[in-house]
Amino acid sequence: MESAMERDSVPRAWDGAGVIVTGAGSGLGSAICREFAELGSRVLLAGRDESRLRRVCDSLPTDCEWLSGDVCDSDFCRMCAGRALERFGRVDALVNNAGVIFRGGIEETGDADWERVMRVNVDGVFRMTRAVVPELRRSRGSVVNIGSTMGLVGSAGLTAYCASKGAVILFTRALSLELALEGISVNAVCPGAMDSPMLYSGHSDGSDSLAVVSRNRAAVPQGRIATAEEVARAVLFLATERHITGAALSADGGYAAG
Repeated sequence: MESAMERDSVPRAWDGAGVIVTGAGSGLGSAICREFAELGSRVLLAGRDESRLRRVCDSLPTDCEWLSGDVCDSDFCRMCAGRALERFGRVDALVNNAGVIFRGGIEETGDADWERVMRVNVDGVFRMTRAVVPELRRSRGSVVNIGSTMGLVGSAGLTAYCASKGAVILFTRALSLELALEGISVNAVCPGAMDSPMLYSGHSDGSDSLAVVSRNRAAVPQGRIATAEEVARAVLFLATERHITGAALSADGGYAAG
């Protein structure tokens, strides 16, 4: 008979698993959904934009579902957990990907700007995780939070965003200790510059996409920005390996190492 130690050392298998991904309608979120679905997982896509969620969901090769709502709303988070359990029979992984950014110095950051970033990037992670943990206990599953290199090293003009992602990383580390003996791994992937809608949003200086890519590429030691698929594979890795927990994995082409 397989011992508990042997069982816990085996990487998680994803064929038939149930996965919840927030911010699933585009960019990194949709790439994460595809990584899991191509391994046979059934994915609940959570996000705000119904048309985008429907389009991504319809493109996936497995039995998936979408729910539109606000990750800052505790009722919506509980609805996601319940729907995934109802449709898939189990929840094996939660990926907290939903996030927003505000670009501006401290004096340009209004109360509403700060509160919006903290609500989505921090409160949303907390509330969705709180709702899903009871189901993850049953499967001895995993949580992967999307942090950022900006939560590790900071950046001028991104005070609210950096603070929020720093909070996500420490939330990840603390929760990993809280849930360690229950067999639930909790990790964070920290992307740097990545080809996704967030990279191009909110530039008040009128930068076009080519200028944004050029500026970010110059700051990355590898000389290029990541694709969403590369970061999605890092998410899958952390969700799979049982003995890795409390990690904040940089996926940034060497940016944070500098």
